[in-house]
Amino acid sequence: MKILVIGSGGREHALAWRLAQSERVQKVYVAPGNGGTARADNLENLALTDPEQLAAFAQREQIGLTVVGPEAPLAAGVVDVFQKHGLKIFGPTRAAAQLESSKDYAKAFMVRHAIPTAAYQTFTDPVQAHAYIDAQGAPIVIKADGLAAGKGVVVAETLEQAHEAVDAMLGDGSLGAAGARVVIEECLQGEEASFIVMCDGRNVLPLATSQDHKRLQDGDQGPNTGGMGAYSPAPVVSPELHNRIMREVILPTIQGMTRDGLPYTGFLYAGLMIGPGKDAERALKVLEYNCRMGDPETQPIMMRVKSDMLDVFEHAVAGTLDQADIVWDRRTALGVVLAAHNYPGTPRSGDVIDGLPADEAECMVFHAGTRQDENGQIVTAGGRVLCVTALGDSVRMAQERVYDAVDRIHFDGRQYRRDIGWRALKRN
Repeated sequence: MKILVIGSGGREHALAWRLAQSERVQKVYVAPGNGGTARADNLENLALTDPEQLAAFAQREQIGLTVVGPEAPLAAGVVDVFQKHGLKIFGPTRAAAQLESSKDYAKAFMVRHAIPTAAYQTFTDPVQAHAYIDAQGAPIVIKADGLAAGKGVVVAETLEQAHEAVDAMLGDGSLGAAGARVVIEECLQGEEASFIVMCDGRNVLPLATSQDHKRLQDGDQGPNTGGMGAYSPAPVVSPELHNRIMREVILPTIQGMTRDGLPYTGFLYAGLMIGPGKDAERALKVLEYNCRMGDPETQPIMMRVKSDMLDVFEHAVAGTLDQADIVWDRRTALGVVLAAHNYPGTPRSGDVIDGLPADEAECMVFHAGTRQDENGQIVTAGGRVLCVTALGDSVRMAQERVYDAVDRIHFDGRQYRRDIGWRALKRN
């Protein structure tokens, strides 16, 4: 069978890599792909991004399954286009993807269906937004309503930072249409976790738990990013908490979408804030929904998969996820992101990447913001450049294996955190 994975990041490299392990897969196309997928033996890049052109390619090449990685194609309606042509594709429709493409829609949805989340207000008028901030005080969270490639959330520690964020979004239009409306919400305290499931419109299959590191610098300092590293499993999600998340967040979300006339198919990611206390009593609140797997959470999650993922996806598009199961490697997988100079501001492109190790079963370098130049060299081409991911019998062992590989990779201006996994180590 031929497979198409839509996207160009580390998440898509990891999904394509895992799907290509299936004995039933003839070829995996990645559209548009990156420098890492370009040089992989069993993957082939496809220079297409337009939904209609992708659907025409899928028809022409008799693609058996398409998996959508990032949020932008979902918001553009790529699933609707493929379904119109009778093609098998895994992802939510454009209307269902509003859970991610509009923060205001998601917050109103959660309130309507009694799904726990932070108190909030939505604004288009900067004067009213500033007045609300002054009334609420700091810390406070400012979110661009639309898709902003991981740059639309500001956790403001001071009133000055909060007002600056509103001015940047509603005032100077630096985020374009994404920032034409802002959601301002209370700043929740606790420990974050990423809870990702697969949905077929009715049935739900949870994936392995994971935890992301959003801040740029060690110790969770510096600006928010799209994610500087992740590990799986996340010890904070105990079996009891896992059951509560399914019962209090995931199932009400899927049932709520059905009641709203938008049955949900695809990956569903709930970014959670877990409060202190005993597991039966800890506050659970949804920070955000993503209509896709997280990046960089996908990389360690895919490293731990021992099943044939093609089988799982086939059940997902057939509406039979209740018959699917995933066998997980019991070891820890940990991924560290290497980011470009000046990320998350205006990252520099074109820096040559040296020292890339060969891919191994227990240590993979998943590419994101990379491309092959005219000389065949791999160079930087985005903010988050690579995600070095490894398996280990413990968090510490996975961490040591990852940083050993990271130390061999070099490009000018590289940035990365040295403490990915610190919460799990502290817990242990």
